[in-house]
Amino acid sequence: MVSAREKILDFVDDRRAEIVEDLAELIRVPSISGSVDEVGMQHLMSGRLAALGLDVDTWSIPLDETLARPDFPGVEVDRREGWGVVGRLPGGGGPSLMLNAHVDVVPPGDLDAWEGHDPFGGEVTADAVHGRGACDMKAGLVAALWAVRALSELRVPLAGDLLLATVIGEEDGGLGTYALLRRGWRADACVIPEPTSLDIAPASCGALTFEITVHGAATHASRRLDGTSAIEKFIPLFHALRRLEGERNQTKHPLAQRWALPVPIEVGRISAGDWASSVPDLLRADGRMGVAIGEDVVTARTALETAVAQACADDPWLRGHPATIRWWGGQFASAITDVGSPIVDVVRQAHAAVSRRPQDTWATPYGSDLRLLHGLGGIPTIHYGPGDAARAHGPRELVSIDELLTATSALALTAIGYGRQS
Repeated sequence: MVSAREKILDFVDDRRAEIVEDLAELIRVPSISGSVDEVGMQHLMSGRLAALGLDVDTWSIPLDETLARPDFPGVEVDRREGWGVVGRLPGGGGPSLMLNAHVDVVPPGDLDAWEGHDPFGGEVTADAVHGRGACDMKAGLVAALWAVRALSELRVPLAGDLLLATVIGEEDGGLGTYALLRRGWRADACVIPEPTSLDIAPASCGALTFEITVHGAATHASRRLDGTSAIEKFIPLFHALRRLEGERNQTKHPLAQRWALPVPIEVGRISAGDWASSVPDLLRADGRMGVAIGEDVVTARTALETAVAQACADDPWLRGHPATIRWWGGQFASAITDVGSPIVDVVRQAHAAVSRRPQDTWATPYGSDLRLLHGLGGIPTIHYGPGDAARAHGPRELVSIDELLTATSALALTAIGYGRQS
């Protein structure tokens, strides 16, 4: 008698080419956060889940109402509309499992860095699929989608319901997952197939978006000594941020030991001045501050505000014209799921059943929807998915085909095993 495990492995092996091409096709949809293609991806996913015979809930997210809520986690792009999608494959009434995957991707950045390759071309080579979102996280989305498809088509009995949630806005704060929790969707456990190179990540550090505004005094560049450059006055503030970063990373959570900087601080965008021949009188710097596992968001914000205030106090100009800080955009708290949670063991066993690759357990140095599912939803949640996160958000992003297929099989086995072992 052929076991469910053997059926799934055969299914994935037989459909290998289709799974790979499916990923390539989804990469060709440039679903950048806030774009019309982000909306289009959700309607595409809704149709795909319905075609699999799932019970599908597709709804328009009430944006004005949602963004105005006091516990909303932040947003960085404008949207005219947003959609939520959850598909349910019914089980036998036991513990339920959710697979949660975001459909949005970040912009491709400098096209020259892609060395002539189309970031949305979905190029397939012998061992990888290339393009923006390949590993973050359309490979995880496809793995989850095909795991559900395998279980549905093979009619594998499940102990509990299996939910597949596809969400928008993960890259800029977590709008989609926040909205599905507000709609009432819950599960007894959740796997987010973010890129972990098939390791298990039951925790994530947080990330807070900030803006620092520095004022100078404008004058003609030929008389620069009569003015004060806002760019020049930002330099001591930048050094203060680097010192703070070093101090905050001297002590690391046990799950974050692999990272040299588990809670980095980086300034990602600077704008200053309005004319080449003028001393710039205004600078704005947008950045991102890491939050340590277990650290309160308010504590992290206070640390940065204090460091900037001290740097201003040490500078004669800034003492009288102090920089200001605004917290905006994505506000990702940290979160951790107990490593003894049943979902950790089930995923570890499922992975071992389909791969000889050893697994490590660690915390991600970036924020994710884990903190919403765990913190707001009370759902034990872990990351497990294909792809190396070091390739995310960079040029020539790619994902290993072997990891894509392994994750597909492992997620299907996780769905079978979770309800039976919980």
